[in-house]
Amino acid sequence: MRSVYSTPFVTPFLRLLAGAGLWLAGWKQDLAAVPAPPYILIGAPHTSNWDFLLMVCSLLQLRQEARWLGKASLFAPPFGALMTWLGGIPVDRSQPQNAVAAVVKALQQQPGLILCVAPEGTRKKVQRWRTGFYYIALQAGMPIVMIALDGRQREIRLLGQCMPTGNVEQEIADIQRR
Repeated sequence: MRSVYSTPFVTPFLRLLAGAGLWLAGWKQDLAAVPAPPYILIGAPHTSNWDFLLMVCSLLQLRQEARWLGKASLFAPPFGALMTWLGGIPVDRSQPQNAVAAVVKALQQQPGLILCVAPEGTRKKVQRWRTGFYYIALQAGMPIVMIALDGRQREIRLLGQCMPTGNVEQEIADIQRR
């Protein structure tokens, strides 16, 4: 399926536009050490709708195919097709027990992808992150790559990566401290 990251003629233009937009807005990226896909990419803190645009622009600059999880209501008409083209995968949060398995299955059908997740699950400040990203990574056998969206410094930077082992509480606490 074609997406913003793989549409002939359009994607190169959007890469130029994304790079110019980040530069004009004063944003810097320190993502040179990002590993080759596949992996789960988590970005925090997610406090603004602008985070979405920053993520898409950064992924265009990385020249890698990516998908992201979003609440199902974002995919309703008239914007559903656009959200899918932008790499979105709808998640029905009213039935969370099936979401992890469905996402893992989708990742297995499209190897070599980056899956972007906001670990907070919302734009509000939370004390405890949701654990879906962790279980997706664990079940798919993919590493978790962490980035920070630093609005004060206007910087998107790599914080590190980890491979989940199943020690959920400890590993999520370690990730959150970075």
